[in-house]
Amino acid sequence: MKAKKAVAQAYLWLILLILYAPIIFIAVFSFTTAKSLGNWTGFTFELYRNLFTGASSDSAALMSALKTTLLIALTASVFSTALGTLAAIGIHNMRGRSKAAIQFVNNIPMLNPDIITGVSLFLLFVFLHFSQGYVTVILAHITFCTPYVVLSVLPKLSQMNPNIYEAALDLGATPSQALWKVLIPELRAGMLSGFILAFTMSLDDFAVTFFTRGAVGLETLSTYIYADSRKGGLTPELKPMMTIIFLAVLVVLLLVNLNNFRKEKKTNR
Repeated sequence: MKAKKAVAQAYLWLILLILYAPIIFIAVFSFTTAKSLGNWTGFTFELYRNLFTGASSDSAALMSALKTTLLIALTASVFSTALGTLAAIGIHNMRGRSKAAIQFVNNIPMLNPDIITGVSLFLLFVFLHFSQGYVTVILAHITFCTPYVVLSVLPKLSQMNPNIYEAALDLGATPSQALWKVLIPELRAGMLSGFILAFTMSLDDFAVTFFTRGAVGLETLSTYIYADSRKGGLTPELKPMMTIIFLAVLVVLLLVNLNNFRKEKKTNR
């Protein structure tokens, strides 16, 4: 038993090492000015200073791409959370084959390769004569993020008391009041999970953005890195930026898990 436990623990640590070694590698070399990874030229905060001060044209362009990415991700996440929550409520109240059919249709965009979604939306915008830019990118991101929100909110609807909404109506609440004061508080955890998932998906997207941004010079973080790599190398300030993004995501996950742990502890008392 001890040997099996040791093998299992070793396997677990090996998987964690494979997953996090590249991130740790980038984080370590973000404290040196060497352009190529693996070449240590001395400890310094120069890359972090260049990133935040825009000391070079590359770092300024990189920060501009990050701001654009965050703006698109935040806008798309807010709209997809609202649309996905309303869609989940509608799907939950359906019955029979129609409900199964809608759930099947909702799952298709999540299983569909990003490149097919990107090309399809590109052709649709061309057909509708939409001028490609911020609007088309945001619409495209809302399109592929909304199904993830639906998938996050539906389980919370299933766990909720099915009579609570009707009880609110019987007590004199209007449908909109029952929605905001009864359903939304019950679904808040699912909506938050959907929002975070949508934000992450939007932040990470390349294929859909690449095909729907047009030729207006719009650069997100993913398209900037793609264009930068085609020049024969990557901007050195990318290393501190990737480190900061990873730490920010890590902090958010720790806070969410800590909050869930506290709620479970209160429930078990």
